[in-house]
Amino acid sequence: MAHTPVNHPARPIYRAIGGLTGLYLVVFGVLGIIATAGNDVLAQDDTRVLGQGTNLVFSLISIVFGILVLAGTALGRNIDVVINQFMAYVLMIVGLGGLAFIRTDANIFNFNVGTVIVLMVAGMLLLLVGMYGKVGTDEEKEAWQKARLVL
Repeated sequence: MAHTPVNHPARPIYRAIGGLTGLYLVVFGVLGIIATAGNDVLAQDDTRVLGQGTNLVFSLISIVFGILVLAGTALGRNIDVVINQFMAYVLMIVGLGGLAFIRTDANIFNFNVGTVIVLMVAGMLLLLVGMYGKVGTDEEKEAWQKARLVL
């Protein structure tokens, strides 16, 4: 029995939210590459893009993460559910790791508090999208509805 809704009526909206989150990560990464041109790869300076601290490596990582989310959104067929949930956990772990090292020399991605907040919000959005974006057969939907009514 599934623990998440199947064929949720708002699935297109959740899918769009996932796509916009991936697009944001790509745009942030591209703007970060432009802003960090000429800096060291792991620079720890005052470079800010959209209010977030970044450097060349984190900008490239953001682009890769965004492309993965966008690819999952484009493919659909529950591949997006797996990718969104996985990327949600990755973003939240990266955000918490960045928070732990924010005022130390180990802040290799040049994070600030704004970066951590945005990563956590993006992670939560992707987790929400992953939980409510599942597609299934009519039988799976009916079984989920019956299980929900029992609870």
